[in-house]
Amino acid sequence: MLHPTQDAVRFDLALRVFVLLAMTGPVLWTREVTAIAGLGCVAMVWATSTLALTRPASVPGWSTPLEAAIVGVVAGLTVHQTESLLAATALAPLLAGLRRGLASMLLAAATSVVAVTLAAAATAPVTADTAASVFTWAVLGLGLGLVATFLHSTSQEPPDALAPYRHASALLRQLNDLTDGLSSGLDPSSTGGLLLSTVRDALPTSVLAVYLPGSGATAGATLTPLVTKSFDDDDLLECSLVAETCRATGEVERDGHAFAVPLHSEDRLIAVLAGTFSDRVRLGDPELERRLADVPDLVADMVVTLEAALLFDAFRDAATADERRRLSREMHDGVAQDIASLGYVVDALALTAMTPAQREQFTLLRERVSAVVTEVRRSVLTLRTTVGSAESLGSAISAVARNMSQVSGIPIEVTLDEQPQRLRPEVEAELFRVTQEAVNNAVKHARCSVIRVACQVSPPAATITVRDDGRGLGDARADSYGLSIMQERASLVGADLEIEEPEDGGTRVTVRLRAENGGLSAGGLTAGAPAPQATPSQAVPSFPAPPGPVPHSDREVAR
Repeated sequence: MLHPTQDAVRFDLALRVFVLLAMTGPVLWTREVTAIAGLGCVAMVWATSTLALTRPASVPGWSTPLEAAIVGVVAGLTVHQTESLLAATALAPLLAGLRRGLASMLLAAATSVVAVTLAAAATAPVTADTAASVFTWAVLGLGLGLVATFLHSTSQEPPDALAPYRHASALLRQLNDLTDGLSSGLDPSSTGGLLLSTVRDALPTSVLAVYLPGSGATAGATLTPLVTKSFDDDDLLECSLVAETCRATGEVERDGHAFAVPLHSEDRLIAVLAGTFSDRVRLGDPELERRLADVPDLVADMVVTLEAALLFDAFRDAATADERRRLSREMHDGVAQDIASLGYVVDALALTAMTPAQREQFTLLRERVSAVVTEVRRSVLTLRTTVGSAESLGSAISAVARNMSQVSGIPIEVTLDEQPQRLRPEVEAELFRVTQEAVNNAVKHARCSVIRVACQVSPPAATITVRDDGRGLGDARADSYGLSIMQERASLVGADLEIEEPEDGGTRVTVRLRAENGGLSAGGLTAGAPAPQATPSQAVPSFPAPPGPVPHSDREVAR
């Protein structure tokens, strides 16, 4: 039994009205009473069928072939006066295919052809022209019915919940195949450096920089530097200002010796190239202006490569963040809960201890279980904490330091010196993970009483130092990969990682990101230099540590 929707009834009605109007003109033109009467019969049959569709319970399965037979008889009885009514015979297979599929469509088509042929032969001998017309409309009806059958089969298929994943798998396979043919790789920094070298060969500049606009949640944020070539901080600041103007206008901007050029790919702003001309250049030189105007065409191919590299980075970061969240959920809901339940079992057994030695062993076991739960919670915190939603890299470091201080009981002091401008998201993410791992190592292995973190960010440079007063590096374990992973993360963003034991004890880990080829240092910090101190406006009370044997710190902490 068919239960058509209101949309199906409307479509059915519209199709019948259209065919009726198409047949009315030729029938009226012949002025044959029989043909006009036949048109009226077809109209009444179709009206009855359409009205029946509004009450699905009253539509039996044999109604479609019955309708095809009646219409076929009417068309056959009038075919010698007009062949226009043969068009009505093509409608039955179409509607049958849409409603019930292939079997109903074939039955309607066969019924219609037989009815037309018998009715036409009963009234007069069938000529060759009449037979050709009947055959033509029968084939047309069969073709329309097959198309309708296909549409019916696709509409009846349940939605495939795995279709997005299959589509994603196909795209990822294509991506893997494409990466084999990428001559420039998928590293945005390398592509940006090649772009700057190409522009520097064409224009006499003292400063050049590539800035990236924000996307998604950071679409309205300031530009972030991708790569720079500079010898002067002030010139770099001038470049960033004219680059912001260029991003707002979408046009080439000039401000004295400073200039900025928007780099587009298919009408999308991918980056902004900014720089300052050499002092020896005569401003207003027509040849210089022509070269500046030709920059977008000069680097067009590299802009396409840069866009692909940036999209790949965004995809990789999203996939990594999703996997970290999944692992943290599994650890929190699975392993952590199971271990915590063991603690309750130990507590229950401790109540049944018969001797002081047994009670002491149960106490020791309970402490071990509590330590494991603390370690799992720290791991969950490490997996879930990211820099993406924080106001800055320093804010993210402060947040994770606060949480780790509360979990471990070790005071962690954070001193920040940050510029309003931010590093690229992927650079911030790697620097954050290096810092997080350094703090985590100090908490777990250093046996220290205080940890000090100094974060200085002046894009495109940054220096972060993690210092503890513990027992030093000690002997490396064969199964420990923390330091090598930190080194790999630093190398991914072109940063230097230094791990050393100062003369006064403890361990100092320094990760330093320098502006490429510009001689721009991160505020002049060098290995072993004292950490930058917070300004009075930055200082706030230190992180509270939970009660325990480790004393609180009297130092102030910057947020």
